[in-house]
Amino acid sequence: MAGFGFDAGAIAAQGRKNDMYVVLQVVLTEKFLGTGSGVSSLTNLQRTINEQAIKGYRLHTNSTTSSDSKGFFGGDKIQATMIFEKII
Repeated sequence: MAGFGFDAGAIAAQGRKNDMYVVLQVVLTEKFLGTGSGVSSLTNLQRTINEQAIKGYRLHTNSTTSSDSKGFFGGDKIQATMIFEKII
């Protein structure tokens, strides 16, 4: 239901348990009505970063890509790709 302003959640790359780097992608969606990213998008992004911090990773690199609306119920999306580095 990402088209209705709900987040698609975090997507993780395949990897092994003790990898030095973890790559995650979080999809941030525009509100269905109004402008600006919804609060749930920021909460989802914050949760993803904190989950990795608890596992002993720190944010190494972050990049974002935006895409246009995908139809009537589409809404704009921003994909945040984050690389986390294991703290040794």
